[in-house]
Amino acid sequence: MVQARDISGGIHFHTGGRPDSPKPRQLPGDVRGFVNRGQELGGLDAILTDGGGDPVSVRICVLAGTAGVGKTSLALRWAHRAQDRFPDGQLYVNLRGYDPGAPVTPQEALHRFLSALGVPATAIPADLEAGAALYRSLLAGRRVLVILDNAATAGQVRPLLPGAPGCLVIVTSRSRLSGLAIRDGAHTLTLSTLDEPEAVALLSVVTAAYRPEDDRDQLIELARLCARLPLALRIAAERAASHPRMGLDDLIRDLRDESALWDALSVGDDEEAEAVRTVFAWSYRALPAEAARLFRLLGLHPGAEFGTGAAAALGGGAGSGRVRHLLDVLAGAHLLEQTGADRYEFHDLLRAYAADQARNEEPPEDREAALRRVLLWYLHSADAAQTWINPQEAHIPLAPLSEGVTPASFGGYEEAMRWYEAERGNLLAATRAAEDAGLDVIAWQLPAVLRSVHMLLNPFEEWIAMSRIGLSAARRVGDRTAEAELLESLGMAYTQSHRLAEGAEYHQGALAARRESGDRLGEALSLNDIGLIHLRGRRLEAAKDHFEQAAAHFRELGTAHWEAVVTANLAEVTYELARPEEASAFVHRTLEMHRELGNQGGEGNALRILSAVQRESGQPEEALRSAQDALDIALTHRNHMWEGYWLLELGRAQQANGELHEALVSFQRAASLQRRLGDRAREARAWDGAGETYRRLGRPGEAADFHRQAAAAHRELGDLWHAALALDGLAGALRETEEAEEEARRHWAEALRALASYDDPRAAGLRERIVSALEPGGPVPG
Repeated sequence: MVQARDISGGIHFHTGGRPDSPKPRQLPGDVRGFVNRGQELGGLDAILTDGGGDPVSVRICVLAGTAGVGKTSLALRWAHRAQDRFPDGQLYVNLRGYDPGAPVTPQEALHRFLSALGVPATAIPADLEAGAALYRSLLAGRRVLVILDNAATAGQVRPLLPGAPGCLVIVTSRSRLSGLAIRDGAHTLTLSTLDEPEAVALLSVVTAAYRPEDDRDQLIELARLCARLPLALRIAAERAASHPRMGLDDLIRDLRDESALWDALSVGDDEEAEAVRTVFAWSYRALPAEAARLFRLLGLHPGAEFGTGAAAALGGGAGSGRVRHLLDVLAGAHLLEQTGADRYEFHDLLRAYAADQARNEEPPEDREAALRRVLLWYLHSADAAQTWINPQEAHIPLAPLSEGVTPASFGGYEEAMRWYEAERGNLLAATRAAEDAGLDVIAWQLPAVLRSVHMLLNPFEEWIAMSRIGLSAARRVGDRTAEAELLESLGMAYTQSHRLAEGAEYHQGALAARRESGDRLGEALSLNDIGLIHLRGRRLEAAKDHFEQAAAHFRELGTAHWEAVVTANLAEVTYELARPEEASAFVHRTLEMHRELGNQGGEGNALRILSAVQRESGQPEEALRSAQDALDIALTHRNHMWEGYWLLELGRAQQANGELHEALVSFQRAASLQRRLGDRAREARAWDGAGETYRRLGRPGEAADFHRQAAAAHRELGDLWHAALALDGLAGALRETEEAEEEARRHWAEALRALASYDDPRAAGLRERIVSALEPGGPVPG
């Protein structure tokens, strides 16, 4: 980590690493009434240490065994016993490798883990390899327990493995995952079914508080009928406990009858699977009719976890209070697990069984109606969340709600964000379910509604996946307006993930669709989007041309807000083209427009651009005043995004006025905010500004450290222009140390290569200065 020495006021500026990460505590609750498995618990203890109690290097243990054998229960029991050995936290994810629905991808799991480790959503890399590298970096030197539950393949697990000593990974799977043993040195513990005394002990622990002591022979028979599998045993024990006056022989007779029915219907030879299904059916048929119907309809839910609102939508008509009671009945029968406040989930076997019962007992039209109700509940709830999360974005007209369905409502931003984070996986699953069911309008409307959330949080994998599903659905229904919405969403996703060529392609597609449908406002918005891509890629003349076309459309349509926005973009691009008089005219115009509209965010952005224009026009005091006015707007609105960005210009204005210590404070604040917001590009610009300030303070060694960090970040992001600026600053600082001339020349040579694709006046001027510096005895640029 690079840290500057104290300067005026005792300021410290850090560029390396991240602030101390939080200590996640993600373990689900311990298993009630856990018994036995002493040998396996001892095996896990042995893997943790080399026998002497000292922690060993990264260890991986695979708990393998058939479905329902208790792998998750064992992992959680051991984890709760051993959590004090992992002072830096515990991470848990259910990878759902055997669920009827889609499994959790490594990218999705990494997103959850990185968020738990304190990485802002917008800072989580879109690329799986980059995300895994960041994850390993955050766990380096820490002692964290990682539980990867229900993994289907080694490929699902491998990106989630820490890379440094101190961590332990427990993987549960129906497979032995031999690839982890061969390539990654994993240990394997295979769980068998419980032996007879253990199975009887489990039944006794669950029922002891509710029933008189049952006959041991009868308990042995009940355990045999459950194939001595913990999942089946617990369901049977819960039923026995809920009927304390019913003799165990009567319960066993019912179960035998159910078993005979399953034997008659079954053509399989998997005794354990048949036993489990028999116990499921035995418990299911004992439910009240209303609870049984909700159970099977929940099998249609697109995701594995859900809340009361979604369950009520599936049920169709029952109030939330009644649905909550029915969910409690199902949880009490051990057919459903409550995982948190108003959160429930199935064991994957029970989810498959519930779906089977829905197919067998619900008419097709009723199944279709239930699925449609819950998908519309997610659609309208997401729209309600958007109102709080990104209120500036327009809403699209939605497919109407089914009768009796009430979407979620929210009291503010935080509540809406909590709902979104809880339902993220279900929203993706709902989009896929809508596609599979042929509900194409819902399939395109869900990603269209969520675009306004995705564009703030950058969950690139699901954003792109949902938008592609929506685009295909819009094309199937022949809705060109909807198609343009999804093309624009994909354009934004690729642009914000620094894939500009792909982003431009989708925005061009949106432009073509909007022109074809005669959507003049949409056409102007697409032109502006394409201009922004050109501006980001420093194709400045192309950017200016698109902004001018968009501005003409906005003026013709009388859309004052968008005309003011694109005028600010024209001010920025003409500034970058080194046309100060033209930039000044545009910026004063957009400033006046935003003030007339009462749009303080637009006003602050215009003041930022005005400050840059004034600074380069030899008006440093005016530049400082404009930048400070912009920052005041950000502070008044408590908008950290504005504040972090506009602080960069304030720092430059302070430099121009000789206020170097104050400039360092501004760049430090900007870097801190950008890190919190996850904007690596702007964080790197803050580092570069700090480097230039240290250089002006006569401290070239510290300047070089900051420029080096900035150059590395811009290089990684593929931003050659800003990389060239940082490399130029780095080379200049190194030359001033009089000890690194050759290194300085290497960095200038790299900067020239980075500048090769740019032909604008600023790039040409920088090239000339660097070429001059590389001549023998040449001056130091800047």
